[in-house]
Amino acid sequence: MFNRFKKPIVITGANASGKTVLSLAIAKEIGVEIISADSRQIYKHLTAGTSKPEGRWFNKENPIYLVDNIPYHLVDFIDPLETYNAQKYFYDFKSTLDKIKTNTFIICGGTGFYINSLFNPLDPLPEGNEKIRAELKEFADKNGRESLHNKLKELDPISAKKIHPNNINRVIRAIEVSLITSKPYSSLISNTLFDSKSYNSAFFVFIKWNRELLYKRIKNRTKKVFESWAEEIRYLVSNGYPQDCPGLKSLGYPAMIDYMEGNITKEEAVEIITRQSMEYAKRQNTWFSRYKSLIFEIEDEKDFDIDKISKTVITEHENSCNNSKR
Repeated sequence: MFNRFKKPIVITGANASGKTVLSLAIAKEIGVEIISADSRQIYKHLTAGTSKPEGRWFNKENPIYLVDNIPYHLVDFIDPLETYNAQKYFYDFKSTLDKIKTNTFIICGGTGFYINSLFNPLDPLPEGNEKIRAELKEFADKNGRESLHNKLKELDPISAKKIHPNNINRVIRAIEVSLITSKPYSSLISNTLFDSKSYNSAFFVFIKWNRELLYKRIKNRTKKVFESWAEEIRYLVSNGYPQDCPGLKSLGYPAMIDYMEGNITKEEAVEIITRQSMEYAKRQNTWFSRYKSLIFEIEDEKDFDIDKISKTVITEHENSCNNSKR
């Protein structure tokens, strides 16, 4: 897929780990474009709660989202009413490659399933069925996520072991596919999900923060954007978006809605969002640890020196590209 490019640089890490700021620093230094791999920054109107990089759309005929004059692809292009998945991301990514004008590019994001789909493409699966999906969401709302996960256990015990009950979108997708095909979801997935050979076509970078420092970063970021996050939700709801639309099911948004409805305090909302974000960060770190990466262990705030890290990434990336030619 990347044949006409030098090895792309893949910046991975948990939420709030500084992937975007590092990617922009590298992109400016070597003059390349960025493709996002974030399952929530795809949505229009969702910025504060998704940490979408602030940019502007240019050129109505061939729209391009620019962040600090850097083309930043696959963000801010899906309506919050729409569902999206890794297969759609894979095809959108392939289409985006035709627009890239630089000799390589950066993939920046924390959605491991999206990133992995680029190196180990997913098996063809049926399109989503909105009726089934809506019924499963309603079941989860009434009976809880554990009950929904038990449904998956009945249909596909193998997938149930691999998918956490809190990852409701993946639970729903696995049940949905199992019902549509009358076969367990796991039986339709090949064993090439983590085929390490395919990763050699890119240069991976993993920003791994100390757990306590990451907790503080997430909590501070949540507090900082809290009011603009609430305003964002008010705008969507006042414009007819239902509270349970796919976009507003994103991490943190249900807690914010609970706060806005007076069900919990601001402090409780911050704690819930921070806790859920840390749970997600743990899963992200587990996923990204599977890749052979240039790892930056951040044990102190001063370790996150953007200038120093970006220079190291650029040097090591160039070495990796040169070694591949031999």
